[in-house]
Amino acid sequence: MPKKILFCATVDYHFQAFHLPIMKWFKEQGWEVHVAAKGEIQLPYTDVKYDIAIERSPFKLKNVKGYYELRTIMNENHYEIIHCHTPLGGVLARLAARKARKKGTKVIYTAHGFHFHTGAPLLNWILYYPIEKQLSKYTDCLITINKEDYQLARNRKFRAEKIVQVHGVGVDTERFKPLSESEKNKLKQSFRYRPDDCLFFYAAEFNKNKNQQLLIHSLALIQTYVPNAKLLLAGEGALQDQCRNLAKTLGIEYMIDFLGFRKDIEKLVPMCDVAVGSSYREGLPVNIMEAMACGLPIVASINRGHNELVQDQVNGYLVTPTDYGKFARSLLKLYQSKELREQMGVASRNLVKTFSLPEINAELSAIYTPYMLEEQDEAKSKYHRAYL
Repeated sequence: MPKKILFCATVDYHFQAFHLPIMKWFKEQGWEVHVAAKGEIQLPYTDVKYDIAIERSPFKLKNVKGYYELRTIMNENHYEIIHCHTPLGGVLARLAARKARKKGTKVIYTAHGFHFHTGAPLLNWILYYPIEKQLSKYTDCLITINKEDYQLARNRKFRAEKIVQVHGVGVDTERFKPLSESEKNKLKQSFRYRPDDCLFFYAAEFNKNKNQQLLIHSLALIQTYVPNAKLLLAGEGALQDQCRNLAKTLGIEYMIDFLGFRKDIEKLVPMCDVAVGSSYREGLPVNIMEAMACGLPIVASINRGHNELVQDQVNGYLVTPTDYGKFARSLLKLYQSKELREQMGVASRNLVKTFSLPEINAELSAIYTPYMLEEQDEAKSKYHRAYL
């Protein structure tokens, strides 16, 4: 019988967006791949899919049902490896896997950015830090995706058997790559922009953390100096209308296009000229990596995820998330100099190689392989004991 791995997360879209390459890798190794998450998406490279009762909010009673569902799934299937993602997915899966782990199942957890970090509210430390530290003792391998989280887990003596860092979830540098100037101009025209329009791009949910207000205020400060600038905001969310109203109040609604939810990000990003990021907190943002792969310079707020990707004045600029003036001046510098945009764009393309899918898959396979070999060694040991 093939060996089995279970991937767990809060929602199934998480796997569609970030983890299909490693799921494919397991299938190629002859493993049976199971997924447990909320949702009904038909995922490729998946043999069995469980739609479980799990919510993003830790205060929802449905999560109790989700815990019992996960525990039943794990106890019935005898997985060699369980790999859990997302905060609630990581909590419920590790609690549910305690019995399976005693029988030899290896539990891996990827922290896609701890909610407690330098500059985080005290409440985040009070709520999330004790939970993560306590659950680390039920974790064979804790994977972090940025240096700050890695150092925090080690310095605070998290009790996972292994603590490692990988460079995020990976970016497809073949799907996201630079265009020639003529290709870029044609693509701009296909979206009804002029070739000489300077397009600033940000794809993110409209919520408090993503802080799109920083972008709108900054653009308003330089509106008379950037007549051909357009800010493209892809995404939906609770604060979208608030941001629209802010743009109207500041008199720059004509400079901002609210694109809504998009499935054509791979076309939008390479036609743009500058990528921006305004969030207060990031683990290691895929939207910035995709922009870097397309050869774009970056203007981003200072946080642990952006700091990992953007080298200030090399492939872009880093600005505190409340400094409208400095953010505006950074945008203006890039708007006024095509040469600077190209120079920083080349640097982005070079820096992002470390975060490419082949690199990430190699890092993850190096993490998985010892557990796979351990299973083989245990099976051989049982065989030999049976005939002694």
